[in-house]
Amino acid sequence: MKRIMIIGCGGSGKSTLACSLARKLDLPVHHLDRLFWQPGWKELPRDEWHTLQEDLCTEKEWVIDGNYGGTMDLRIAAADTIIFLDMPTSICLLGAFQRLLRFRGRCRPDMTEGCPERLNRQYLNWIWAFRRKRRPGILDRLMELRGSKSIVILRSRREVQQFLTGDVRKFIKQADRISMKHNYIE
Repeated sequence: MKRIMIIGCGGSGKSTLACSLARKLDLPVHHLDRLFWQPGWKELPRDEWHTLQEDLCTEKEWVIDGNYGGTMDLRIAAADTIIFLDMPTSICLLGAFQRLLRFRGRCRPDMTEGCPERLNRQYLNWIWAFRRKRRPGILDRLMELRGSKSIVILRSRREVQQFLTGDVRKFIKQADRISMKHNYIE
């Protein structure tokens, strides 16, 4: 468990989990939002973005949080563990609103300086549609990876806390031996 990829809907708690897990396992953490967004909410050019992630993935150890579907396969290929925060839409929306209230007008710790926290209609629509549009493809992909990667699916804040307060490595080993039924590790 040296290369951990964390994915999930916006507001699901990816960055928070990444920081906690990196601290617990003494691994470097990389927030894709911080790397992708340049000051003033400008996107990093695609070729630079791809190269940056290729370089990140060659590092020996890491926790990387973020989705960015166009480059997800790079991280999947390099990761030994994939954690999917499969939270209900209501929890993700609440998480996004709580983050806005906490950091409104300021940059959050996992974001590039010059990108103050904001919440716009496009982002809210993405969160709203994630479970219906993105989740099925992610679950299908995770099913394909079963056996070649350690897969952890956490479906509530409580499960995330239980995961973090327990022996994470033991949890991963147990999850590897448990079958996935209905697209979940049970």
